[in-house]
Amino acid sequence: MGALDLAIIGPALPGIQAEFGISTRQLSVLFNAYVLCQMIGTPLLAKFSDRVGPRTAYVVSVGLFGLGSLLLVLATEPAMLYWGRAIQGFGAGGVVPIAAAIIGSTLPPQERGPALGTLGTVFGLAFIIGPVLGGLLLPFGWHWLFLINLPIAAVLIAGAFRLLPATKPPARKPLDVAGIATLSLLLTALVFGLNGLDTTAIFASLLSWPVALALVLALSLMPVFWRIETRAVDPIIRPGLFKSGPVVIASLIGAGIGAIQSAGTFYPALAIAATGVSASTASWLLLPGVVGATIASPVSGRLINRVGTRRIVIVSLAMVVASVLMFAFAPISIPVFVLASFVGSTGLGGVLGAPLRLVILDNCLPAERGSAQGILSNLTSVGRLLGATFVGSVAASVGGGIEGYQAAFMGMVVVAAAMLALGLALTPPAAKQPLNSDQAPMRP
Repeated sequence: MGALDLAIIGPALPGIQAEFGISTRQLSVLFNAYVLCQMIGTPLLAKFSDRVGPRTAYVVSVGLFGLGSLLLVLATEPAMLYWGRAIQGFGAGGVVPIAAAIIGSTLPPQERGPALGTLGTVFGLAFIIGPVLGGLLLPFGWHWLFLINLPIAAVLIAGAFRLLPATKPPARKPLDVAGIATLSLLLTALVFGLNGLDTTAIFASLLSWPVALALVLALSLMPVFWRIETRAVDPIIRPGLFKSGPVVIASLIGAGIGAIQSAGTFYPALAIAATGVSASTASWLLLPGVVGATIASPVSGRLINRVGTRRIVIVSLAMVVASVLMFAFAPISIPVFVLASFVGSTGLGGVLGAPLRLVILDNCLPAERGSAQGILSNLTSVGRLLGATFVGSVAASVGGGIEGYQAAFMGMVVVAAAMLALGLALTPPAAKQPLNSDQAPMRP
Protein backbone atom coordinates (compact mmCIF):
# COMPACT_ATOMS: atom_id res chain seq x y z
CA MET A 1 0.00 0.00 0.00
CA GLY A 2 2.78 2.43 0.91
CA ALA A 3 4.81 1.61 -2.18
CA LEU A 4 1.76 1.92 -4.42
CA ASP A 5 1.02 5.37 -3.04
CA LEU A 6 4.52 6.54 -3.93
CA ALA A 7 4.02 5.32 -7.48
CA ILE A 8 0.61 6.90 -8.15
CA ILE A 9 0.88 10.22 -6.31
CA GLY A 10 2.40 11.87 -9.38
CA PRO A 11 -0.68 11.42 -11.62
CA ALA A 12 -2.91 12.83 -8.85
CA LEU A 13 -1.06 16.14 -8.49
CA PRO A 14 -2.36 17.89 -11.65
CA GLY A 15 -5.96 17.09 -10.70
CA ILE A 16 -5.43 18.33 -7.14
CA GLN A 17 -3.83 21.52 -8.42
CA ALA A 18 -6.71 22.18 -10.83
CA GLU A 19 -9.46 21.51 -8.27
CA PHE A 20 -8.01 23.56 -5.40
CA GLY A 21 -6.20 26.20 -7.46
CA ILE A 22 -2.98 25.75 -5.51
CA SER A 23 0.44 26.83 -6.75
CA THR A 24 3.37 24.64 -7.66
CA ARG A 25 5.05 25.70 -4.42
CA GLN A 26 2.02 24.52 -2.45
CA LEU A 27 2.21 21.20 -4.28
CA SER A 28 5.80 20.85 -3.09
CA VAL A 29 4.56 21.48 0.46
CA LEU A 30 2.06 18.68 -0.07
CA PHE A 31 4.91 16.36 -1.08
CA ASN A 32 7.30 17.53 1.64
CA ALA A 33 4.68 17.07 4.38
CA TYR A 34 4.62 13.37 3.52
CA VAL A 35 8.42 13.06 3.45
CA LEU A 36 8.90 14.92 6.72
CA CYS A 37 6.22 13.06 8.66
CA GLN A 38 7.38 9.74 7.26
CA MET A 39 10.88 10.38 8.59
CA ILE A 40 9.49 11.39 11.98
CA GLY A 41 7.06 8.48 12.05
CA THR A 42 9.69 5.88 11.23
CA PRO A 43 11.68 5.96 14.51
CA LEU A 44 8.67 6.77 16.69
CA LEU A 45 6.40 4.01 15.37
CA ALA A 46 9.33 1.57 15.26
CA LYS A 47 10.01 2.27 18.93
CA PHE A 48 6.28 2.03 19.62
CA SER A 49 6.48 -1.48 18.15
CA ASP A 50 9.24 -2.40 20.59
CA ARG A 51 7.20 -1.06 23.53
CA VAL A 52 3.71 -2.41 22.84
CA GLY A 53 4.32 -5.26 20.41
CA PRO A 54 4.47 -5.34 16.60
CA ARG A 55 0.84 -6.26 15.95
CA THR A 56 -0.56 -3.20 17.71
CA ALA A 57 2.03 -0.91 16.12
CA TYR A 58 1.39 -2.36 12.65
CA VAL A 59 -2.36 -1.85 12.98
CA VAL A 60 -1.80 1.74 14.15
CA SER A 61 0.57 2.45 11.23
CA VAL A 62 -1.79 1.06 8.60
CA GLY A 63 -4.76 2.74 10.29
CA LEU A 64 -3.05 6.14 10.21
CA PHE A 65 -2.23 5.66 6.53
CA GLY A 66 -5.86 4.84 5.83
CA LEU A 67 -7.05 7.84 7.87
CA GLY A 68 -4.76 10.15 5.92
CA SER A 69 -6.08 8.72 2.65
CA LEU A 70 -9.66 9.35 3.82
CA LEU A 71 -8.86 12.98 4.66
CA LEU A 72 -7.45 13.46 1.15
CA VAL A 73 -10.60 12.03 -0.41
CA LEU A 74 -12.88 14.22 1.75
CA ALA A 75 -10.72 17.37 1.50
CA THR A 76 -12.62 20.57 0.86
CA GLU A 77 -9.66 22.93 1.33
CA PRO A 78 -5.86 22.77 0.98
CA ALA A 79 -5.38 22.49 4.77
CA MET A 80 -7.14 19.11 4.75
CA LEU A 81 -4.85 17.97 1.96
CA TYR A 82 -1.76 18.87 3.99
CA TRP A 83 -3.11 17.12 7.08
CA GLY A 84 -4.03 14.07 5.04
CA ARG A 85 -0.59 13.72 3.49
CA ALA A 86 1.10 14.37 6.84
CA ILE A 87 -0.91 11.62 8.56
CA GLN A 88 -0.35 9.32 5.60
CA GLY A 89 3.40 9.90 5.78
CA PHE A 90 3.55 9.37 9.55
CA GLY A 91 1.73 6.06 9.25
CA ALA A 92 3.80 4.94 6.26
CA GLY A 93 6.96 5.53 8.28
CA GLY A 94 6.17 2.57 10.51
CA VAL A 95 5.01 0.01 7.97
CA VAL A 96 8.28 -1.37 6.57
CA PRO A 97 10.42 -1.27 9.78
CA ILE A 98 7.65 -2.95 11.77
CA ALA A 99 7.10 -5.53 9.01
CA ALA A 100 10.83 -6.35 9.08
CA ALA A 101 10.74 -6.57 12.88
CA ILE A 102 7.75 -8.94 12.68
CA ILE A 103 9.73 -11.17 10.31
CA GLY A 104 12.61 -11.16 12.81
CA SER A 105 10.40 -12.04 15.76
CA THR A 106 8.10 -14.65 14.17
CA LEU A 107 10.30 -16.59 11.76
CA PRO A 108 13.33 -18.80 12.43
CA PRO A 109 16.67 -17.44 11.15
CA GLN A 110 16.76 -19.62 8.02
CA GLU A 111 13.42 -18.22 6.81
CA ARG A 112 14.09 -14.52 7.42
CA GLY A 113 16.11 -13.93 4.24
CA PRO A 114 13.43 -15.23 1.83
CA ALA A 115 10.72 -13.33 3.74
CA LEU A 116 12.64 -10.05 3.68
CA GLY A 117 13.31 -10.58 -0.03
CA THR A 118 9.58 -10.94 -0.64
CA LEU A 119 8.99 -7.75 1.33
CA GLY A 120 11.39 -5.91 -0.99
CA THR A 121 9.66 -7.29 -4.08
CA VAL A 122 6.47 -5.34 -3.48
CA PHE A 123 8.21 -2.04 -4.15
CA GLY A 124 9.27 -3.12 -7.62
CA LEU A 125 5.82 -4.49 -8.36
CA ALA A 126 4.21 -1.27 -7.13
CA PHE A 127 6.24 0.82 -9.54
CA ILE A 128 5.12 -1.44 -12.39
CA ILE A 129 1.46 -1.60 -11.35
CA GLY A 130 1.21 1.97 -10.06
CA PRO A 131 1.30 3.87 -13.38
CA VAL A 132 -1.11 1.35 -14.93
CA LEU A 133 -3.49 1.66 -11.99
CA GLY A 134 -3.18 5.43 -12.13
CA GLY A 135 -4.11 5.41 -15.81
CA LEU A 136 -7.17 3.26 -15.11
CA LEU A 137 -8.47 5.26 -12.14
CA LEU A 138 -7.56 8.83 -13.08
CA PRO A 139 -10.39 9.22 -15.64
CA PHE A 140 -12.84 8.79 -12.72
CA GLY A 141 -11.11 11.51 -10.67
CA TRP A 142 -7.91 11.87 -8.66
CA HIS A 143 -9.80 10.93 -5.47
CA TRP A 144 -9.85 7.29 -6.56
CA LEU A 145 -6.06 7.13 -6.42
CA PHE A 146 -6.34 7.57 -2.62
CA LEU A 147 -9.74 5.94 -2.12
CA ILE A 148 -8.24 2.62 -3.21
CA ASN A 149 -6.10 2.67 -0.06
CA LEU A 150 -9.15 2.31 2.22
CA PRO A 151 -10.19 -1.28 1.33
CA ILE A 152 -6.51 -2.28 1.25
CA ALA A 153 -6.00 -0.85 4.74
CA ALA A 154 -9.12 -2.65 6.00
CA VAL A 155 -7.87 -5.99 4.66
CA LEU A 156 -4.41 -5.42 6.15
CA ILE A 157 -5.80 -4.56 9.59
CA ALA A 158 -8.09 -7.60 9.57
CA GLY A 159 -5.19 -9.78 8.44
CA ALA A 160 -2.93 -8.38 11.16
CA PHE A 161 -5.43 -9.28 13.89
CA ARG A 162 -5.88 -12.76 12.41
CA LEU A 163 -2.27 -13.65 11.57
CA LEU A 164 0.13 -11.65 13.71
CA PRO A 165 0.86 -12.91 17.23
CA ALA A 166 -0.34 -10.80 20.15
CA THR A 167 3.00 -10.51 21.93
CA LYS A 168 3.05 -9.37 25.51
CA PRO A 169 5.18 -6.23 25.79
CA PRO A 170 7.91 -6.10 28.42
CA ALA A 171 7.49 -4.13 31.64
CA ARG A 172 6.66 -0.57 30.68
CA LYS A 173 9.55 1.86 31.12
CA PRO A 174 9.38 5.67 31.26
CA LEU A 175 8.71 7.19 27.85
CA ASP A 176 11.68 9.03 26.35
CA VAL A 177 9.76 12.29 25.87
CA ALA A 178 12.90 14.42 25.60
CA GLY A 179 14.33 12.10 22.95
CA ILE A 180 11.09 12.12 20.95
CA ALA A 181 10.88 15.92 20.98
CA THR A 182 14.56 16.42 20.12
CA LEU A 183 14.57 13.85 17.32
CA SER A 184 11.37 15.27 15.81
CA LEU A 185 12.82 18.81 15.82
CA LEU A 186 16.13 17.54 14.41
CA LEU A 187 14.46 15.71 11.51
CA THR A 188 12.13 18.65 10.81
CA ALA A 189 15.09 21.02 10.58
CA LEU A 190 17.05 18.58 8.42
CA VAL A 191 14.23 17.98 5.93
CA PHE A 192 13.37 21.70 5.78
CA GLY A 193 17.02 22.62 5.18
CA LEU A 194 17.64 20.01 2.50
CA ASN A 195 14.38 20.72 0.68
CA GLY A 196 15.18 24.43 0.75
CA LEU A 197 18.35 23.97 -1.25
CA ASP A 198 18.11 25.27 -4.81
CA THR A 199 19.97 22.84 -7.05
CA THR A 200 20.52 25.56 -9.66
CA ALA A 201 22.21 27.86 -7.11
CA ILE A 202 23.36 25.53 -4.37
CA PHE A 203 25.82 27.82 -2.58
CA ALA A 204 23.54 30.85 -2.65
CA SER A 205 20.66 28.85 -1.21
CA LEU A 206 22.96 27.25 1.34
CA LEU A 207 23.86 30.71 2.64
CA SER A 208 20.26 31.94 2.73
CA TRP A 209 19.20 32.37 6.35
CA PRO A 210 16.22 29.93 6.42
CA VAL A 211 18.24 27.06 4.96
CA ALA A 212 21.42 27.85 6.89
CA LEU A 213 19.50 28.19 10.17
CA ALA A 214 17.68 24.90 9.64
CA LEU A 215 20.83 22.94 8.80
CA VAL A 216 22.82 24.49 11.67
CA LEU A 217 19.96 23.63 14.03
CA ALA A 218 19.90 20.03 12.78
CA LEU A 219 23.66 19.64 13.24
CA SER A 220 23.55 21.24 16.68
CA LEU A 221 20.78 18.92 17.86
CA MET A 222 22.67 15.74 16.93
CA PRO A 223 25.03 15.74 19.97
CA VAL A 224 22.13 16.91 22.16
CA PHE A 225 20.01 13.96 21.03
CA TRP A 226 22.90 11.56 21.54
CA ARG A 227 23.42 12.83 25.10
CA ILE A 228 19.72 12.47 25.89
CA GLU A 229 19.67 8.91 24.57
CA THR A 230 22.71 7.86 26.63
CA ARG A 231 20.82 8.92 29.79
CA ALA A 232 17.32 7.70 28.87
CA VAL A 233 15.93 4.61 30.62
CA ASP A 234 14.27 3.43 27.38
CA PRO A 235 15.85 5.47 24.57
CA ILE A 236 14.27 5.88 21.14
CA ILE A 237 17.59 4.70 19.70
CA ARG A 238 19.94 2.80 21.99
CA PRO A 239 23.43 4.33 21.54
CA GLY A 240 25.04 0.96 22.20
CA LEU A 241 23.52 -0.30 18.96
CA PHE A 242 26.16 1.68 17.07
CA LYS A 243 28.93 -0.23 18.81
CA SER A 244 28.11 -3.07 16.44
CA GLY A 245 30.30 -2.79 13.35
CA PRO A 246 27.84 -4.63 11.05
CA VAL A 247 25.01 -2.30 12.10
CA VAL A 248 27.10 0.80 11.34
CA ILE A 249 28.24 -0.61 8.00
CA ALA A 250 24.71 -1.64 6.96
CA SER A 251 23.35 1.78 7.95
CA LEU A 252 26.01 3.64 5.96
CA ILE A 253 25.43 1.40 2.94
CA GLY A 254 21.70 2.14 3.28
CA ALA A 255 22.40 5.89 3.15
CA GLY A 256 24.55 5.42 0.06
CA ILE A 257 21.88 3.26 -1.58
CA GLY A 258 19.37 6.03 -0.94
CA ALA A 259 21.65 8.54 -2.66
CA ILE A 260 22.06 6.29 -5.71
CA GLN A 261 18.30 5.69 -5.84
CA SER A 262 17.53 9.41 -5.83
CA ALA A 263 20.14 9.99 -8.52
CA GLY A 264 18.06 7.61 -10.63
CA THR A 265 15.28 10.19 -10.81
CA PHE A 266 17.56 12.09 -13.21
CA TYR A 267 18.08 9.13 -15.54
CA PRO A 268 15.17 10.07 -17.85
CA ALA A 269 16.57 13.62 -18.18
CA LEU A 270 19.94 12.14 -19.18
CA ALA A 271 18.27 9.85 -21.74
CA ILE A 272 16.38 12.78 -23.25
CA ALA A 273 19.52 14.94 -23.46
CA ALA A 274 21.71 12.17 -24.84
CA THR A 275 19.41 10.35 -27.27
CA GLY A 276 16.62 12.83 -28.01
CA VAL A 277 13.82 10.47 -27.00
CA SER A 278 10.55 11.82 -25.61
CA ALA A 279 9.85 12.02 -21.89
CA SER A 280 7.41 9.11 -22.05
CA THR A 281 9.89 6.95 -23.97
CA ALA A 282 12.63 7.78 -21.45
CA SER A 283 10.36 6.54 -18.67
CA TRP A 284 9.64 3.31 -20.54
CA LEU A 285 13.39 2.74 -20.93
CA LEU A 286 13.56 2.38 -17.12
CA LEU A 287 11.11 -0.54 -17.11
CA PRO A 288 13.79 -3.28 -17.55
CA GLY A 289 15.55 -1.91 -14.48
CA VAL A 290 12.33 -2.03 -12.44
CA VAL A 291 11.82 -5.65 -13.51
CA GLY A 292 15.43 -6.44 -12.59
CA ALA A 293 15.02 -4.98 -9.09
CA THR A 294 11.71 -6.82 -8.61
CA ILE A 295 13.36 -10.15 -9.45
CA ALA A 296 16.64 -9.49 -7.62
CA SER A 297 15.05 -8.85 -4.22
CA PRO A 298 13.43 -12.28 -3.69
CA VAL A 299 16.31 -14.08 -5.41
CA SER A 300 18.89 -12.50 -3.11
CA GLY A 301 16.68 -13.34 -0.11
CA ARG A 302 16.57 -17.00 -1.08
CA LEU A 303 20.31 -17.17 -1.84
CA ILE A 304 21.36 -15.75 1.53
CA ASN A 305 21.21 -19.11 3.28
CA ARG A 306 23.33 -20.67 0.52
CA VAL A 307 26.01 -18.14 -0.33
CA GLY A 308 25.92 -15.74 2.63
CA THR A 309 24.94 -12.12 3.16
CA ARG A 310 28.40 -10.67 2.53
CA ARG A 311 28.77 -12.18 -0.94
CA ILE A 312 25.35 -10.96 -2.03
CA VAL A 313 26.12 -7.46 -0.74
CA ILE A 314 29.47 -7.38 -2.58
CA VAL A 315 28.10 -8.68 -5.90
CA SER A 316 25.09 -6.33 -5.73
CA LEU A 317 27.23 -3.28 -4.93
CA ALA A 318 29.69 -4.23 -7.69
CA MET A 319 26.74 -4.08 -10.11
CA VAL A 320 25.82 -0.64 -8.78
CA VAL A 321 29.41 0.56 -9.30
CA ALA A 322 29.40 -0.79 -12.87
CA SER A 323 26.09 0.97 -13.55
CA VAL A 324 27.15 4.43 -12.37
CA LEU A 325 30.47 4.05 -14.22
CA MET A 326 28.50 3.55 -17.45
CA PHE A 327 26.25 6.52 -16.73
CA ALA A 328 29.24 8.70 -15.88
CA PHE A 329 31.74 7.81 -18.61
CA ALA A 330 30.17 5.81 -21.44
CA PRO A 331 28.74 7.45 -24.58
CA ILE A 332 25.01 7.27 -23.83
CA SER A 333 22.96 5.45 -26.45
CA ILE A 334 19.64 3.70 -25.90
CA PRO A 335 21.24 0.22 -25.50
CA VAL A 336 23.87 1.59 -23.08
CA PHE A 337 21.21 3.44 -21.10
CA VAL A 338 18.97 0.37 -20.79
CA LEU A 339 21.93 -1.83 -19.82
CA ALA A 340 23.21 0.61 -17.19
CA SER A 341 19.73 1.05 -15.73
CA PHE A 342 19.10 -2.69 -15.61
CA VAL A 343 22.45 -3.53 -14.01
CA GLY A 344 22.17 -0.77 -11.41
CA SER A 345 18.54 -1.38 -10.47
CA THR A 346 19.15 -5.11 -10.18
CA GLY A 347 22.10 -4.43 -7.88
CA LEU A 348 20.05 -2.04 -5.75
CA GLY A 349 17.23 -4.57 -5.47
CA GLY A 350 19.68 -7.27 -4.49
CA VAL A 351 21.28 -5.36 -1.62
CA LEU A 352 18.39 -3.34 -0.18
CA GLY A 353 15.69 -6.01 -0.16
CA ALA A 354 16.94 -8.59 2.35
CA PRO A 355 20.69 -8.37 3.07
CA LEU A 356 20.88 -5.03 4.90
CA ARG A 357 17.76 -5.64 6.96
CA LEU A 358 19.02 -9.11 7.84
CA VAL A 359 22.35 -7.68 8.99
CA ILE A 360 20.43 -5.34 11.31
CA LEU A 361 18.23 -8.17 12.63
CA ASP A 362 21.23 -10.39 13.30
CA ASN A 363 23.11 -7.74 15.25
CA CYS A 364 20.49 -6.10 17.46
CA LEU A 365 18.66 -7.13 20.61
CA PRO A 366 15.19 -8.70 20.28
CA ALA A 367 13.70 -5.80 22.24
CA GLU A 368 14.95 -3.23 19.70
CA ARG A 369 14.22 -4.90 16.37
CA GLY A 370 11.72 -2.25 15.38
CA SER A 371 13.83 0.77 16.28
CA ALA A 372 16.92 -0.79 14.68
CA GLN A 373 15.03 -1.27 11.40
CA GLY A 374 13.81 2.31 11.70
CA ILE A 375 17.42 3.55 11.73
CA LEU A 376 18.10 1.86 8.41
CA SER A 377 14.91 3.28 6.87
CA ASN A 378 15.62 6.83 8.03
CA LEU A 379 19.27 6.85 6.93
CA THR A 380 18.16 5.59 3.52
CA SER A 381 15.68 8.49 3.35
CA VAL A 382 18.39 11.00 4.32
CA GLY A 383 20.58 9.55 1.58
CA ARG A 384 17.78 10.08 -0.93
CA LEU A 385 17.47 13.74 0.03
CA LEU A 386 21.23 14.32 -0.18
CA GLY A 387 21.64 12.40 -3.44
CA ALA A 388 18.91 14.31 -5.26
CA THR A 389 20.35 17.63 -4.05
CA PHE A 390 23.88 16.67 -5.11
CA VAL A 391 23.00 15.49 -8.62
CA GLY A 392 20.72 18.45 -9.29
CA SER A 393 23.25 21.02 -8.08
CA VAL A 394 26.23 19.52 -9.95
CA ALA A 395 24.26 19.11 -13.17
CA ALA A 396 23.05 22.71 -12.96
CA SER A 397 26.50 24.10 -12.15
CA VAL A 398 28.02 22.45 -15.21
CA GLY A 399 25.24 23.79 -17.41
CA GLY A 400 22.91 20.82 -17.59
CA GLY A 401 22.72 18.54 -20.58
CA ILE A 402 24.80 15.39 -21.02
CA GLU A 403 27.95 16.91 -19.56
CA GLY A 404 26.17 18.15 -16.44
CA TYR A 405 24.45 14.87 -15.62
CA GLN A 406 27.53 12.78 -16.32
CA ALA A 407 29.61 15.07 -14.10
CA ALA A 408 27.10 14.48 -11.31
CA PHE A 409 27.20 10.73 -11.84
CA MET A 410 30.99 10.87 -11.48
CA GLY A 411 30.31 11.90 -7.90
CA MET A 412 27.94 8.95 -7.55
CA VAL A 413 30.81 6.69 -8.65
CA VAL A 414 32.66 7.76 -5.52
CA VAL A 415 29.60 7.01 -3.38
CA ALA A 416 29.11 3.59 -4.99
CA ALA A 417 32.81 2.71 -4.61
CA ALA A 418 32.68 3.69 -0.92
CA MET A 419 29.66 1.42 -0.44
CA LEU A 420 31.51 -1.46 -2.09
CA ALA A 421 34.45 -0.91 0.25
CA LEU A 422 32.04 -1.01 3.21
CA GLY A 423 30.55 -4.22 1.86
CA LEU A 424 34.00 -5.78 1.75
CA ALA A 425 34.40 -4.76 5.40
CA LEU A 426 31.50 -7.02 6.38
CA THR A 427 34.00 -9.69 7.41
CA PRO A 428 32.78 -13.04 8.75
CA PRO A 429 34.65 -12.71 12.10
CA ALA A 430 32.84 -9.46 12.94
CA ALA A 431 29.52 -11.01 12.03
CA LYS A 432 29.76 -14.18 14.10
CA GLN A 433 28.88 -12.52 17.38
CA PRO A 434 25.11 -13.00 17.85
CA LEU A 435 23.66 -10.85 20.57
CA ASN A 436 21.01 -13.29 21.73
CA SER A 437 20.15 -16.96 21.57
CA ASP A 438 17.25 -16.73 19.11
CA GLN A 439 19.33 -15.05 16.42
CA ALA A 440 21.73 -16.72 14.08
CA PRO A 441 24.97 -14.92 13.33
CA MET A 442 25.11 -13.03 10.08
CA ARG A 443 25.97 -15.42 7.28
CA PRO A 444 29.65 -15.18 6.35
